[in-house]
Amino acid sequence: MIDTAKETAKPVKTGKSEKKPFNARAVWQKYGIFGIFIIIVALLGIMSPQYFLTTNNLTQVVLQSSITILIACGEFFAILIAGIDLSVGSVIALTGVVTAKLLMAGTPVILAILIGGILVGALLGAINGGLVNLTGLHPFIITLGTMAIFRGVTLIISDASPIFGFPQSFKDGVAGWLFGIPIPVLIALVVALVLHFITKKTIVGRNIYALGGNTKSAWFSGINIKKHTLIVFIISGICAGIAGVVTTARLGSAEPLAGQGFETFAIASAIIGGTSFFGGKGYIPGVVMGGLIIGVINNGLNILNISTYYQQIVMGCLIIAAVTLDKLLSAKK
Repeated sequence: MIDTAKETAKPVKTGKSEKKPFNARAVWQKYGIFGIFIIIVALLGIMSPQYFLTTNNLTQVVLQSSITILIACGEFFAILIAGIDLSVGSVIALTGVVTAKLLMAGTPVILAILIGGILVGALLGAINGGLVNLTGLHPFIITLGTMAIFRGVTLIISDASPIFGFPQSFKDGVAGWLFGIPIPVLIALVVALVLHFITKKTIVGRNIYALGGNTKSAWFSGINIKKHTLIVFIISGICAGIAGVVTTARLGSAEPLAGQGFETFAIASAIIGGTSFFGGKGYIPGVVMGGLIIGVINNGLNILNISTYYQQIVMGCLIIAAVTLDKLLSAKK
């Protein structure tokens, strides 16, 4: 006899795969930034086709965006752990002045860049991260304070005066052209690729995402919170330091007031690029696109002879809109 009790009903295959529900947040994170970029470029192209869409102008847009992309890539890591780094503008100025001082003292160009830009940038980032770990205060408070401190130190060591008269090899090597491409663009691209590799292919990158997603869960998983917080701010400091060197080379002088307000561009680029202000979500390619969008907007407004005052209003509105959208989409999960 056949034991029918052991027979189990098997689902009937219809050959139709189940459709996954529409995920607005996932679509926004993957494609939203590219759609925004295309729309803005198209609008500006229509409004000023004779100037905006020229090869020379588009090259300048990418070149001018290189600084924003550099500091935004560093800011990305601070925001990724639900923090922030408001000191990036002051780090740009201080590293630029230190590099200039070293060059004027006869230090070889490569050594001056390594010490003044990368090493000093890493040190300033370590100060931020160390203070966050030591005090337990939110990075907003710490970096708001160090923003003023670093700027004050810059004014002191530069005597509040520009420093110029660098070797031509410094200008050509950092702000020149290579194979028909501006070197600052190549530098920004290399930095972005390295950081993208860190976030996607290394344990440190995965731990930083986990830390931003849920600090307590990360701690229970054995992740060293203080160590990774320090790493995050060192990365931000190095990116701002490299941006300081590039800025100094492009201007041909180290300006003690360089980088003022650049923290707004960095934050806007990261947020517009899909980085969640609440931590744990975001990716470097989106940040790069965010930096390009900032560059396109600033360039377009200049071409249209719109005052720089309005540019600040646009940046503020973009930040508020991006964070609001991120919060609304998070609530729909």
